[in-house]
Amino acid sequence: MSVPRLAVSVDLVVLTVRAQRLCALMWRRDRAPYDGAWSLPGGFIQLDEDLPVAAARLMAERAGLADVRIHLEQLATYGYPDRDPRQRVVSVAYLGLAPDLPASSRAQVLWTAVDELVHHDKAAFDHRRILCDGMERARAKLEYTSLAAAFCPPEFTVAELRRVYEIVWGTALDPRNFHRKVTGADRFLIPTDRTTTRDGGRPARLYRRGDAEQLRPPMLRPRG
Repeated sequence: MSVPRLAVSVDLVVLTVRAQRLCALMWRRDRAPYDGAWSLPGGFIQLDEDLPVAAARLMAERAGLADVRIHLEQLATYGYPDRDPRQRVVSVAYLGLAPDLPASSRAQVLWTAVDELVHHDKAAFDHRRILCDGMERARAKLEYTSLAAAFCPPEFTVAELRRVYEIVWGTALDPRNFHRKVTGADRFLIPTDRTTTRDGGRPARLYRRGDAEQLRPPMLRPRG
């Protein structure tokens, strides 16, 4: 029995908030297939690499984000036969989240608002599907985990955290109700002894992320 040959790649869905919009890092292709189309940063794994090692390498080489503190988790595996016209390729996608990520040093790599990407008619491979899956993972995890703080600086206000939820979920939230929920969630936020006026108005208390991984009670997003 012959063993089928296939390639394994890693694709990166890297999300951050820039100019009050949820943005993804995109790679503008300059060769076939899909010349001129947008794609996710990524590449093939090397024979001596584990998947997390390959993801970290490609984060530096393709995304141009070396030595950047970022939340990185495996998203999903994509392996249907016709996803790459060149050969049979299985892709392992990773989701990366971080606040205020810098512009890439690579000219082909740009931050683009995700609402523009998902409606753009020229995407490479199945990368629009992978991006949408990454966005939905982020939106869902904001409900049950402390992941929203990954979009915030080390110290942040409740208003800054609320804006993360509003931008990722795409809906406005009641400020008082939100404040009550997040400050009441067990070990989600730790108050500091510092305040800031960077939001404008009166000084606002600064918080840092607690050690809770699961939110109790959860922060359910508005439906309907």
